Amino acid sequence: MNETLLIILPLLLGWLLDFFFGDPSRLPHPIVWFGKMISWGEHRLNNGNHRMAKGAVMAISFILMVFFVVWGFKQLFPNMELWLILDTIIIFYCLAGTTLIREVREVFLALDRSLEEGRQQVARIVGRDTSQLSAQEVRTAALETLAENLSDGVIAPLFWFALLGTPGMLAYKMVNTLDSMIGYRTERYKDFGCWAAHIDDVANFIPARLTALLMVIASGKLSLMKFVWKNGRKHASPNSGYPEAALAGILNCRFGGPHYYFGELFDKPFIGENDRELTTADMRTAVRINRTAELLMLALTLVVMIFL
Repeated sequence: MNETLLIILPLLLGWLLDFFFGDPSRLPHPIVWFGKMISWGEHRLNNGNHRMAKGAVMAISFILMVFFVVWGFKQLFPNMELWLILDTIIIFYCLAGTTLIREVREVFLALDRSLEEGRQQVARIVGRDTSQLSAQEVRTAALETLAENLSDGVIAPLFWFALLGTPGMLAYKMVNTLDSMIGYRTERYKDFGCWAAHIDDVANFIPARLTALLMVIASGKLSLMKFVWKNGRKHASPNSGYPEAALAGILNCRFGGPHYYFGELFDKPFIGENDRELTTADMRTAVRINRTAELLMLALTLVVMIFL
């Protein structure tokens, strides 16, 4: 089988599986395994002295282990047909575009039924405390997550696939899972999760900005790039602000503000100035932008795979 086809076919098949089915919740998922590994390591290492060093060793070890396990299997079992199947499965597991959109839609549907249902639904996809959120804050949280996780769940995995194949793609998911579990500036995680957070910052530096650019291209409003570069830097994260700023500019709304995480208040800067009421129509626009940006990134990845 042609080597280029061996790369392109799993990418297309894996993306199509994600597009039509989303995350296979009833099947074993590597991200769940990653989460269990991180929880196991955190409970045993995040205590006593030298927490930052122990967190660094754990994070780097887990990332390298994932990369070399996948890479090693390819060396031990170089059968091309076998790896077409395995690469397709890995890509399917690493992409989260459909599940993300599905969850955000469910937030808006739940909010139409009651505020409490909306709070419970958005708690599935955000790390902040949702128990006291207003309806507007629930919608804002859902759309912020939609923008931020377009980068984490779609654009960045494809970016690392283009650079390092499926070993790099799956290793990136470990990076992202580490950050989502321990990369917080709370009393418990500020030392132990410091390296995990910084590694995630480096891994997402280009993908986050690329995500914002693709979103703006998808909107057809290229003049928004000035708004994105100005407002993207306001976020506490060096990366998350750029996709959020892109969506805030496209919807002409305002994101950010104070939120509670693990009982601690974090006063995030506002992104955008128009503090208007968000609607279901805004969600539909955001979903369309996400899907278009995803398709643009898929096309870009295919071009890189074919010609570089």
